[in-house]
Formats: sequence, C-alpha cells, structure tokens
Amino acid sequence: MNSPAQPKYREVVDDNGRVYRIGETDRDILGRSRASMVWLPWIAMMAISSSEYAFTSAEETLSDAHGWHGAHIFWLLGVWVLFQAAVAFPAGRLRESGRVSARSAMMIGAAGSLLGYLSLAYAPHVLLAYLGFGFFGGGAAGFVYATCVNMVGKWYPERKGGKTGFVNGGFAYGSVPFIFLFTSYMDLENYQGILFAVGVFLAALVAVTGFFFKDPPKNWWPPHVDPLKVSEDPRVRRALLKNPPAVKQFTPMEAVKTGILPLMWFLLLCTAGINIFGIAMQVPFGKEMGFAGGIVALAMSLKAIINGTGRGVIGWISDLYGRRNTLIIVCAVLGLAQYAVYFSGSIGSMPLFLLASMISGFGGGAIFPLFAAMTADYFGENNNATNYGLVYSSKLISGLVGAGMGAVVVDTWGYGTAFVIAGSVGIGCAFLSFFLRQPKLPTQTEPAPVVAPIKERALVVD
Repeated sequence: MNSPAQPKYREVVDDNGRVYRIGETDRDILGRSRASMVWLPWIAMMAISSSEYAFTSAEETLSDAHGWHGAHIFWLLGVWVLFQAAVAFPAGRLRESGRVSARSAMMIGAAGSLLGYLSLAYAPHVLLAYLGFGFFGGGAAGFVYATCVNMVGKWYPERKGGKTGFVNGGFAYGSVPFIFLFTSYMDLENYQGILFAVGVFLAALVAVTGFFFKDPPKNWWPPHVDPLKVSEDPRVRRALLKNPPAVKQFTPMEAVKTGILPLMWFLLLCTAGINIFGIAMQVPFGKEMGFAGGIVALAMSLKAIINGTGRGVIGWISDLYGRRNTLIIVCAVLGLAQYAVYFSGSIGSMPLFLLASMISGFGGGAIFPLFAAMTADYFGENNNATNYGLVYSSKLISGLVGAGMGAVVVDTWGYGTAFVIAGSVGIGCAFLSFFLRQPKLPTQTEPAPVVAPIKERALVVD
C-alpha cells in the first residue's frame, strides 16, 4: 500500500534577498487551522492577566491579612513586572535555539503562575511573597507572554497586526472577573481559599492550551499569499503596503545596530511605565477622591476591558494605516488621558473619571501589540521572540518606575504631580515616534536577484 505523498515546499528569494518558504499549508504542519494558534494563545494570555491587572484590587485584604505595609503592595507589583519582562529575552533565545519548545515554555508558565498565587495566600513573610509572586509568578507570566505574542506573528506573517492585537488583548480583559472578585467578595475569612482556587484554575488553563502549541518552520509563508506579487485580497494587499515585510531576518545584534530597536526600547519603557502607573494608582486615587469602592472597581474593570479590546482594535487599525502612524496617535492619547484622570478625580466627576479611565486603558494597552507587530515588521519573524524580548525588556525598568517610583512621587508631591509627569511623558513619546523607520539594507554594489527559487523538498511532519 502506497503511503500518501508528503507535502512539498520551495524557497524563493525576493529582491532584498529575503527567503520565503512556501507550499505547506497550516493544516500540513498543525493538522488543523492556524486560527487555533490565535484562540489558544488568547485564552492563555487571559489566564495570566489577573496577576498584573487585578492585583491591586486585592490590596486592602492582603495588607490586613498579612500586615504588609501599603508600599509593599506597589513594590510587589513592580517586582512582578520586572521579572515578567526580564525573562522575555532569555525565553526568546531558548525558544528560537530549539532548547525550549513552545509547549515546554507554557508548562513552565503554568507552574510558576500557581506558585505566585500560593505565595500570596500562604506566605508567612513579605519576602516570600516577593520570591513567590514577584520572581516565580512574574517570570512564569513572562514565559507565557513571550510565547503567545510571538507565536501569532509567525503564523500570520502577512497580516499580523490585528491577530497580535487580539491575542495581546487577552492580557488585560481576562482580569475583569477577578477585579470584582477580589474587590467585592474576598475578605479575611476566605482570601486563602479564593487565591488557591484562582491559582489552580488559571494554571490549568495555561497548561491545557499550551499543550497544543507548535511553531511553524523558519521562513514559513502561507501558500495562498504570493510574497513576490501583489495580493488579490484587499485586506492583505493594504496591510503589506502599509507595513511591508522586513527586508531581511535581522539577528538581535543587527537589530540593535540599526538604532531603531534602541529607540523602540526607550519608547516602550516610557509608555509601559505610564500604563503600569495607571494600573497601580487608579484604585487608591479613586478612593482618596471619595468614589465608592464599587465605582473604583467598575472604573478599573472598564479600564481593563478597554485596555484589552483596544489592543485588538489598534492592531487592526495599524494594518490599515501603518504601525508608526498609529503609534504616534496612541502615545498622544495615552498622555492626554493622564491629565483627564486627575482632573476628573479632583473635581469629583464620576462619569468623567470613568471615561478618562477607559481612554487611559485604551492607550496603555494599544502600545504592546503595536511594538510586537512593529518588531516583526522591521526585523523579521525568525528572530522575533528574541528581538521583541529585547524591546520588551524595557518593562524591567518601567514596572519599577511606574509602580514603585510612582508611589514615591505620590507620597512626596501628591497625585497631581504624578499624573502631570505621566501625561507629559506620553506627549513626548508621540514626538519621538516620528523617528521610527523600517531599517534598510546597506547599499549594494550589485543588485540582488529579483526571484531565485532555491530548492524543493519534502516536508516530514512529526
């Protein structure tokens, strides 16, 4: 009996020398539609989001239960963010070297996420909470985040903005039910049981979804989109026109030497710091301004919802109008929203406070998928986990600045000064974004061939 013929691929080279591997479908590689590599990462991202976006909603209960000073709560969040960002680059290196598979990275993430919640529930000393929640929980979230975000760009290289934004959005609005749970139902009598149950549930989601993760081959390109011709699909045609593929697959060092990646690093440092500042300060600021706890929880939930949905919407918009143009507008909106949050709170306007909170959430969330997609657009998909890991590593500092130093500024000069500084930084980032450009190849003495079919081989599906 003859075995079925294995699907074949061929590799072609464009006029920049970039290689595209075409011929294999997503079903040849995965055994199912590549759409599953959007939905599964989306679910996993929702599972890890509550550690960052719902954490401060548990501030009062955790402080009373463990006797932790209020500043410890903000620094715990800062340390979590630090390690969540710190593992992005090494996780990317491990993933792209083949030493850690996507599935293994997700299992590491599931285990660390569970340890994080257990430490919040049972840590006898705040130092153990820093270790369990900050180090293990934050690092685990970093493994999951880096794996999920970069996976989507590899499976949708021709139209990555909307897909990346959708998956990235799960990192925010997945926290909404837990914001209400921690604010309205968790107390000194049940906090350990609730945190234990939440930890087990969310870790299980990460593990189950991660079991089905798989990367496409290097240089893979969907066979229905010819990389050397103008696409007949208007959505793909416009996305590739506004955000053309990288001229080559840049290594991390090559990307750094362009000067563009360091600028992206600095812009994400500033904008992510503003986002984390809002997450850490909005709840205590709202309460100090006299808003009821339910209103503050609603504002934080709306912020998380808009933060998440904004990531998907902004990714789709960036496909239509270009990443850089979209980023400029987002930075300006993020900065102006900080002024609006403080103004609305200072005058006691609840409707304006809710609206400003939502706008702030929109801007704060939109920056992440923009930078993730832009990194692949500028430097290619093959090394995107490492390259975006470098860009995302700026969150190492932004978490400490946004949460920890934000608390210091508030204690010293008050909320007004803190929100004005945050807003001004956002406006400054909008101006700096004008300098972002897709790197070009060095001038060549001889032109590269326009098309050069290299080889045709049988694909062995494991």
